[in-house]
Amino acid sequence: MKAGIVGLPNVGKSTLFNALTRSRKAEAANYPFCTIDPNVGVVTVPDERAYVLQKIAKTNVVIPAVIEFVDIAGLVAGASRGEGLGNQFLASIREVDAIVQVVRCFEDADVIHPMGGVDPVRDIEVITTELVLADLEAVAKRLEKNQKKAKSGDKEAFTEMALLEKLSPHLNAGRPANTFPATPEEVALMKFFQLLTAKPVLFACNVAEGDLANVEENKFVQQVAGYVRTHHDAAYVPISARIEAELIDLTPEEAKEFLQDLGVADSGVSSLIHASYQLLGLQTFFTASEKEVRAWTIKKGWKAPQAAGIIHTDFERGFIKAEIVSYAELVRLGSVAATREAGKYRLEGRDYVFQDGDVALFRFSS
Repeated sequence: MKAGIVGLPNVGKSTLFNALTRSRKAEAANYPFCTIDPNVGVVTVPDERAYVLQKIAKTNVVIPAVIEFVDIAGLVAGASRGEGLGNQFLASIREVDAIVQVVRCFEDADVIHPMGGVDPVRDIEVITTELVLADLEAVAKRLEKNQKKAKSGDKEAFTEMALLEKLSPHLNAGRPANTFPATPEEVALMKFFQLLTAKPVLFACNVAEGDLANVEENKFVQQVAGYVRTHHDAAYVPISARIEAELIDLTPEEAKEFLQDLGVADSGVSSLIHASYQLLGLQTFFTASEKEVRAWTIKKGWKAPQAAGIIHTDFERGFIKAEIVSYAELVRLGSVAATREAGKYRLEGRDYVFQDGDVALFRFSS
């Protein structure tokens, strides 16, 4: 599962990518299109639960959950017609599962804004418009294709056409597909359309380091918050990419002290990673033993055999039972033995839907 970092040029995308990945893979420069080819980075999901389990399991090894972030080239107005790096941008965004749109919420005369001044709502609308225009073109092509199929009596073509004809005016009004009031059946069908604006969106409000301590007072963040509430099925996270960039080379202790001097506990990166994890519809379960504690990433709603398959395909194929205890109960009681005695350690079958924080051991036949 990948989250694509998008935005206009010079809003701090590459700086944020470097901060998330604790690297300097992406060039961050004060000119448009310093990113051309997408950068891909694997990011650890902060989760203190793994380290609490480490003490219970008495192990030295902790393997956290991870997600991928992709730093995509900056978009400009006209991208849907191929302006700037438009075609490359659209191709790259089709490959990701969710969108993190970086919105500039700071003023700095030394950092050029490609549209002349800071206006986060305008910036959001520029990108939304380009993605909607690309989707309209895709809908028109799919509609034309289905019209030909419908002439031969293809029932699936008629069903698709009905949905496409409802979706087209919604997009024409400049509204993204993820705000279309679809039925569960229509939502399932829309996945085959691979629309850009159907992808879940999170807005990262990039603020100046001096604003982070009182971020909700930032007028630009307030504008984004208001706009998101009324126009998008989305959330926003304030963050200072510049602060995070300065933390890259510091130890955790030095980074904590640096943030304390600024009057904040976190620059926002942890919140952004967690929000992106939620945006992708992901959750975590754990395995814990003397060998290691490991966090495993699964989709929300997955059943026990699917979760087992993340560890090894043989586990899913030969699934028998899952031994489960919730993280909360294990921590409260202090050991697996104590959870057994209290009746909190249980056996679950194939239909069990995994919950976030479950600690599991699988029984399977080889």
